[in-house]
Amino acid sequence: MKPALAFRQPHYPKSWQELPNGNIVLSAIEEILTPWWEKFFGYHLLKVGALSNEISTQNSPIKHQISCCVTRTVGQGQADIIGELDDLPLLEHSVDVCLLSHALEFSLDPHHVIREANRVIIPNGYLIITGFNPLSLAGFNRAVPYRRKQPPWNEHFFSPMRVKDWLHLMGYEILSDERTVHSSLAGKMSEHLVANYWRQFASNYFTSFGSVYVIIAKKRVLPLTPIKPKWQIRAKFSPVKVPTMNVNSTNRSHLHQKQNKIK
Repeated sequence: MKPALAFRQPHYPKSWQELPNGNIVLSAIEEILTPWWEKFFGYHLLKVGALSNEISTQNSPIKHQISCCVTRTVGQGQADIIGELDDLPLLEHSVDVCLLSHALEFSLDPHHVIREANRVIIPNGYLIITGFNPLSLAGFNRAVPYRRKQPPWNEHFFSPMRVKDWLHLMGYEILSDERTVHSSLAGKMSEHLVANYWRQFASNYFTSFGSVYVIIAKKRVLPLTPIKPKWQIRAKFSPVKVPTMNVNSTNRSHLHQKQNKIK
């Protein structure tokens, strides 16, 4: 297994427009997340990164929604907080829902990015992660010689199983793992009848090979209940007189007396 740590500075896109077929990927992610926003409750929703900032969260009942990006101007809007993705300028346990959209493959240390998100999420809060699936047609582009040096195929993709293993180690419960966009995403997506038939067929029978994954997890924290020690008083040692010992000793004394009389 390759290490998760990147050995060069990745180029994090400032908008979905910088990714191939980025608008299609954005629409597919929003379609999956639309029914979930109504299930998330709390006071604060955090969007980490420029790509997360452009995802629509209008259906969310959480009123206070903020975004944290490296620069102030991102895409078609502006970030609320300027900060690094792996060093969020937020207090511990201060966010109810955190959205990480395509942040792992564009970071130096994806482990630290997830740990930072875990730090700011409250117990029983929610973490949403999206990314490119290496086991898909889009991931196959990294094996093509003239594409492997082009963004985003030159970045490090992480499989959904690996990301879920990281979340399990931190105590998260996986609520949903969906795949979408069954296409290579290289070049303009064709609207031909055959291409549409293939995408429909793959989405029904090859669901795990979608080019984009969307993972929704809930942070589980077990409360620690202190157990009071039960002090046990050691019983005092007291010798017990055995009646048979007294009888034997008495019989021995009588026997000695008779022997002395005989002598």
